[in-house]
Amino acid sequence: MEDSSTPTFMEVPFQKKDSVHPRTLTDEDRDRLKKQDDKIVSDFKQQKLEKEAQRNWDLFYKRNSTNFFKDRHWTAREFAELANSQKDAPLVLLEAGCGVGNFLFPLLQENPSLFIHACDFSPRAVQFVKDNPRCAPDRCNAFQCDLTKDDLRANVPAASVDMATLIFVLSALHPDTMPRALENIHRVLKPGGCVLFRDYGLYDHAMFRFAPGHKLADSFYVRQDGTRAYYFSTDELAKLFTAAGFSVVSNEYVLRETVNKKEGLCVPRVFVQGKFVKKTQTGQNHEIPGTEQDENRTSSVDDTEEHSCNT
Repeated sequence: MEDSSTPTFMEVPFQKKDSVHPRTLTDEDRDRLKKQDDKIVSDFKQQKLEKEAQRNWDLFYKRNSTNFFKDRHWTAREFAELANSQKDAPLVLLEAGCGVGNFLFPLLQENPSLFIHACDFSPRAVQFVKDNPRCAPDRCNAFQCDLTKDDLRANVPAASVDMATLIFVLSALHPDTMPRALENIHRVLKPGGCVLFRDYGLYDHAMFRFAPGHKLADSFYVRQDGTRAYYFSTDELAKLFTAAGFSVVSNEYVLRETVNKKEGLCVPRVFVQGKFVKKTQTGQNHEIPGTEQDENRTSSVDDTEEHSCNT
């Protein structure tokens, strides 16, 4: 966990920079990346981490219960589709990687016509969701699932989901297994259904915090608690989704700076955010409500998303 002496930072609004990476590396940044290459995690340990991935996330939720992440009240503002869904017809959403419900429960409260299928790798996290009094069976179906191995259709009917979310989830998977997770989601989405995506971006500040001995591969690292994090470029993200049968609606870097004026520190956070649509049989995409956006607008997200164990 982050040390209690970590300085408190003041948030500065996001600025979107389309597909152009918003951060220029300094000599110090390059030196840190070079030092990380001096000690790569061994193949044996990497195989062990893959085998114990579920256990490590379960232990994470055992230690932190429901207290680690803030409720994500920003998602409906950031993704207009969630706010602009039709109120006179039920909307079915899949939250892949629901954790303990920080996205799920605020969204159910904000949208009374919504039904959510919510799954997570961690059985303990899913149990926290089920035990929450806000988890009503007529509005939420919570279940444990490994997106890389378990068929979602065992719990979600094929081609029945209007939208799916991957919010800081894909980065926790081994890069070799990411295509399987996206194909799994693709099967339960309706033609024209979309995936709303947000995750760590290449050269995010957290990427430079890893000491030698924590790098697994390019852009892929392990934290002290055994959980892993991948840092995406927009190019590779587009290739992943396109190969899985999606069209790219939007795919951009999001830059945010957290500032501590007293300490004189400025921390650049870089995320990737996108919308990807399941192609119809003719290859055409249905119109997605709420996608008309000003590309130069300033984002209104008001919380920092980071699993910040010491590295």
